[in-house]
Amino acid sequence: MSSVPPASDPLAPLLDLPGVREAADRARDALSAVHRHPANLRGWDKTATEASWRAGRSSAAIDGGSVELRRDGDFDDPILSGAMRVAQALDGDALEQITGVFRRAPAQAFARLHVLAAADLVGDADELGRPSDRPGVAERLGLLGQLVTGSTAVPAPVLAAVVHGELLGLEAFETANGIVARAASRLVCTASGLDPHNLGVPEVTWMRRVDEYRALSEQFSQGSADGVGGWVVLCCEALEAGAAEARSIADAARSGG
Repeated sequence: MSSVPPASDPLAPLLDLPGVREAADRARDALSAVHRHPANLRGWDKTATEASWRAGRSSAAIDGGSVELRRDGDFDDPILSGAMRVAQALDGDALEQITGVFRRAPAQAFARLHVLAAADLVGDADELGRPSDRPGVAERLGLLGQLVTGSTAVPAPVLAAVVHGELLGLEAFETANGIVARAASRLVCTASGLDPHNLGVPEVTWMRRVDEYRALSEQFSQGSADGVGGWVVLCCEALEAGAAEARSIADAARSGG
C-alpha cells in the first residue's frame, strides 16, 4: 500500500464527515497499544490464533450461522465452516501469504476468500471465486483494487470501512459476501500495518450491534453523506472495541488463563 497521497484522493472527503477522523484516530491508537501489550511482544502468534477463532465465530453468527464451535475442525453448519476456513487463512503463516496477494492483486484475494467461505454453500464448484457478471460488478471491484493498491491515502480504518461496505453492497458473489467483506476489512488492516498480526476482533462488535450494522451498511450503499459517515464511524468503533477484545485475550494469555 502506498503512503504517498495521490493527486486526487477519491476518499479524502470522507475525513470531513462528522466524527470520522476522530473515530479513525481512536481505532489506530487502540490497535497500536494492544500490539505493545507484554503478551503480544513475543507471544502474538498464540493471541492471534485465539482472535481468529473469535472472529470466525462472530462473522458466521452475523450471517445466521451456528455459534457452536468445535476445535477439531469439523463444523456441521456450512456458514460457520466457511467462516472458520477464512479465519484460518488469516492466521499464522497463511496470513502473510494472503496479505501479500492482497497488496498486489486484491481481486485474487477476494476470490480466494470466497472459495474458502462458500465451499459448502454452492452447488456448482465453478461458482467458487467467480464474481457475478452483473453490469458494474467488475468495474467496482476494479476500483476497490485501485484503492487498496494506492489510489487513496486515507487512514487505514477508513479504507477498511469502505472496502467492507462496498463488498457488502456490491454482492459480487452468489453467496458468502458478508464473510468475504469482513475478511477483506481485516486484510486492509494487516496490509496497511494497522493490525499487522490480526489481533483485533471487530466482528464481536458487529455481531452485538447487528441491527445497526445492517442498517448502516444499507445506508452506506445508498451513498448519502450521513449514511457513509455513520458506517465508517461504526466500523472504526468496532476496530477500537476489537482492540479491547484483543487486550482481554492478551491479559488471559499473560495470566495463564
